[in-house]
Amino acid sequence: MRFVIVTGMSGAGKSTALKILEDVGYFCADNLPLPLVETFAELACTPESEYNKVALGVDIRSGVEIRSFQEVLERLSFRGFHYEILYLDASDSVLLKRYKETRRSHPLAKSGRIDAGIRAEREVLAFLRNQSDYIIDTSTLLARELRAEMEQIFVNLREFRNIFITVLSFGFKYGIPADADLVFDVRFLPNPYYVEELKRKTGLDREVREYVMGFELAREFLAKLEDMVEFLLPNYVAEGKNQLVIAIGCTGGQHRSVTLADALYRHLCSHEGYGLKLEHRDVRA
Repeated sequence: MRFVIVTGMSGAGKSTALKILEDVGYFCADNLPLPLVETFAELACTPESEYNKVALGVDIRSGVEIRSFQEVLERLSFRGFHYEILYLDASDSVLLKRYKETRRSHPLAKSGRIDAGIRAEREVLAFLRNQSDYIIDTSTLLARELRAEMEQIFVNLREFRNIFITVLSFGFKYGIPADADLVFDVRFLPNPYYVEELKRKTGLDREVREYVMGFELAREFLAKLEDMVEFLLPNYVAEGKNQLVIAIGCTGGQHRSVTLADALYRHLCSHEGYGLKLEHRDVRA
């Protein structure tokens, strides 16, 4: 029996997450009155139950009662109910943007400002985030990327380390990505732009990749980069970081940075447990 409690910030994708779980065979219930949660667990988790996978949505719509959910969780644990908590999160700026786009009011904002409601909600839900088994930051995720990440956890049963990594190539001439955590400058490598037959190609083309990685300097840099990232990742996880953007830049963001970002991404794909995404911001600029 797998019992998943889906919670998190309003606007972070909880409804989408519940729909994804439903699609992969979970029986889902959303926004039950908190006094009924234990009854729901009893009915769903008994040996006679026809369900072997259930998910329950819980969020700030429960109002001030959400603070009492800690007691509910403690009673469930005391009675031997095993549950997992999936927490959907996003940055305040992204949540604010989503609310403005949908013209919805925040449950805690009332007649006040949305950003004040977001801050209040984050404070109220802190106890749930701290107890979560899985934290997924949806700030930069498309719906299909969230689905892929959740299927890795709840269908493929992959070990999850609560961190989502975006490997991003960019061009310095267009500015450093504002959300980058780690920035690497590969402008020291020979530039394919000055090779006539490669000038109009990109790091997505085999000829450019072979040119860039044909230099010992590029191979040595990549090996050192992979080694450093492998050292940093478990330490970031231990520190509680759940999203990491690794940005690799060259002059225009079309040749060297694309090649190295792609190589790092393929290397990280061999390590199970990390959510991964590859982006080339300026490859078509």
